Amino acid sequence: MFHLLDIIGTLAFAMSGALTAMSKKMDAFGVFIIAFVTAVGGGTLRDVLIGRTPVGWMLDLEYVYVIAAAFVLAIVFRKKFDRLRTSLFLFDTIGLGVFTLIGLEKGIGVGLHPMICIALGTMTACFGGVIRDILCTEIPVIFRKEIYATICILGGIVFFALKKFNLNDDVLYLITSSVIISFRLMAVKFKWYLPTFESK
Repeated sequence: MFHLLDIIGTLAFAMSGALTAMSKKMDAFGVFIIAFVTAVGGGTLRDVLIGRTPVGWMLDLEYVYVIAAAFVLAIVFRKKFDRLRTSLFLFDTIGLGVFTLIGLEKGIGVGLHPMICIALGTMTACFGGVIRDILCTEIPVIFRKEIYATICILGGIVFFALKKFNLNDDVLYLITSSVIISFRLMAVKFKWYLPTFESK
């Protein structure tokens, strides 16, 4: 289940990156690069921080193949994604839920404190999108008033709370990712925002 979630998250974030790049009218190379850094950016930062080098995607070409497949799908079916913003949001939300879990588990795997694991999960989920938005000349979503990273932190808290009940790992992964995805959808639907601050 964990490996399957990893692949789903990689595919979802790569699609998110490709759709963002196409909305900026980039050429094929630009679309591929944005898809690639969106999919692996957060995981690369995480692996470097925990001293896991070479980083994951360099050791397993399956990730490269998944990103390439997402790139091709985005190009071939770009006209099907007529509601580009909605498609981008859905792929980004799925990636957010899945990659938070992956970061949490990587932190647990090297024996880190739960708070640090939650920070790693948040980085894994958010920083690919930060790199994507910066390269596409957008203010990253994580730095705007929209609730984004906060949902990853909430998901991490839920994960460790449920872990005390010794649930089956697959059930734990499913519940945690569902909580993150559901809260993200509700935050957008009901316009839940964090307060913003302006200098006078």
